[in-house]
Amino acid sequence: MSRYGMTRALARTTLTIGFAASLCASLQGCFLALAGAAGGTALVATDRRTVGSQTEDREIQVKALADLGKQLPDTAHVNVAVFNQRVLLTGEVPDDASKQKAESIVRAVTNVESIVNELAVQPASSFSSRANDSYLEGRVKAELVAYKDISANNFKVVSERGTIYLMGLVTTQEGSIAANATAGVMGVAQVVKCYQYIKPEQAAVANAAAPSAPAATPAADEPTVGAVPDSGVTSQPIEHQAPAPVTNSSATRPGNTGAM
Repeated sequence: MSRYGMTRALARTTLTIGFAASLCASLQGCFLALAGAAGGTALVATDRRTVGSQTEDREIQVKALADLGKQLPDTAHVNVAVFNQRVLLTGEVPDDASKQKAESIVRAVTNVESIVNELAVQPASSFSSRANDSYLEGRVKAELVAYKDISANNFKVVSERGTIYLMGLVTTQEGSIAANATAGVMGVAQVVKCYQYIKPEQAAVANAAAPSAPAATPAADEPTVGAVPDSGVTSQPIEHQAPAPVTNSSATRPGNTGAM
């Protein structure tokens, strides 16, 4: 083969390899996008919140984090968790003024219904502390999966300096089971319930009709924990809360299921 012919053959080979690589990357991106969409759909389908409520929660979180980042001192470390338009603030701020300012900033965000302000006035937590919190969140979520009488998808788990905050639309019995299970996870220093309680019949309807049914709303005669508007620290440690009675023995953790 002449030098010219070899050059053309090499060029064709190079183009073919490049096209194949681009196609693989494109297909991989499509696969990841589909996988993410499928995962998101699965979470939506098993969530007691409506799709609209979940979307509002994400928008509240994004907006709150952006506004807090702009208006608080650089030394502040604030985390924002949102469930059913209730906002949980955790982390550390340099002074009481910053703590109250953070709450005011979040209250101004559209669709926020209530705030649980758990910000601590102290220096920002260390990297190792935050890494431990991420680890604890994973341990708690795995522990909740092991219980038959609750669905882990109905709970949002937030860890801050070893304290676990539990959010969700749950019955008093479900909330008690999850809180007691969480308290037994090694490394958890304290459990705080930030639930919105609903009646068992509301939970049954929400489970059957999710995600198209209207979101369950807390019963008027069952006050929720941390639901007082314009509050400071409104949630209470688990030892100060009366647990709901567990009457079904099947609520105990299956012995053959280990935490992931």
